[in-house]
Amino acid sequence: MHLKRIIAATAALASFSLITACEDADADRATAVTSPTADSGAGADTLEQAQVYVQRYASCEQMSTDPKDSRLPLTEFTAVGKWSVTERGVCSDRVENGEIIFYMFSDMKAFQEGYKQRVLAKIASGDRNYGLFSRVLVGKNFAVTPTETKTALKLSRSDLRVLTCNPTASVPEGYKREKALVEGCVLSDFVASDGGDGSPNFETPQDPNAEGESEKPGQPPAGSLGLPRAGSLAELKQLVHPHTVDCTSYSTDPVSLAVESIDYQPVITGDHRLWGIGDRAICGEPGGAQRARNLNWLDMVNDMELLQTRAKAAQQEDLKDDNRLKATVSRLLVGENIAVESNDPSVRSGLYQLQFLYLNCEPGFSAPAGYRVEKASVEGCVLTNYEPGVEVGGN
Repeated sequence: MHLKRIIAATAALASFSLITACEDADADRATAVTSPTADSGAGADTLEQAQVYVQRYASCEQMSTDPKDSRLPLTEFTAVGKWSVTERGVCSDRVENGEIIFYMFSDMKAFQEGYKQRVLAKIASGDRNYGLFSRVLVGKNFAVTPTETKTALKLSRSDLRVLTCNPTASVPEGYKREKALVEGCVLSDFVASDGGDGSPNFETPQDPNAEGESEKPGQPPAGSLGLPRAGSLAELKQLVHPHTVDCTSYSTDPVSLAVESIDYQPVITGDHRLWGIGDRAICGEPGGAQRARNLNWLDMVNDMELLQTRAKAAQQEDLKDDNRLKATVSRLLVGENIAVESNDPSVRSGLYQLQFLYLNCEPGFSAPAGYRVEKASVEGCVLTNYEPGVEVGGN
């Protein structure tokens, strides 16, 4: 969660939005985490220290405290002497072509109360959307307001939190949500944006049958074509090898299973039993001193709902950076009681022909007619054989 959320100069002030629901009724589903006003580490004794903290997450060059600096917004957010602000500065984010405004303050509650009153005043004057897309990120004793959404996204990975006080704002599931020091405001790591370039909203409706008339959840209208199953790892290996997954080199050794490569990263990390997996194997050449090649993982699933729940969380975490999944991270393709992890599009194409389906939890996903889109075991995800650029035989 980084220091990049300030007012985007002039007209951008209107998009100064608060990204968390301020209603106490929603607090029950909040994720309990340490508040940055406590012992989060997002604190600094001086403006220089605050800059150093921000630089761990985003570009921040040429710091200035000159009140006439041309990089400051024309419409003032707040000033020294207000909201307990003791010092103001501005630096440039060369990477995202924006600015980051810093506010050092002596009283966190006073700062939050000042911002809340500003939001309420704007709403009362007719600007009901003010604060919905907040870029105000706060720490223990300083706040930042980056002018660029991408900067705010980078800072949201730090211990800074987005301060939101618009009563109509909300924090989607999957994000941290904390109580602010004043009633009606919340702290979060969710960066809202009216341009669609903020944090992904994992609550975006993903109705597989949204435009269809069939009562079945998938395509074609006849419903599911069925999913493959296997009684053992040996049967799973026989199912996918050799035409789909090359298991010439095959191992169930724990050391081999723990192998990760810069080119091949599994979906399941750590103890696979905590993911609902029983037996597990790796196909390919882990490499050792050499570069790994053709790594794919085979899984016998004891608890499909647990597996999909944890895979969804991992996928959402990956999406938070830039709304895109890393190419080197494997995709999870599931059967009835089996799964295969692969980052090779050609391997996945073959698995689709065997009726495996990919667990897709990306917001707003849709597939063209003729592809399978079926309900997953967890909300917010679907099972599908559609991937842009990956051919699927039989469709």
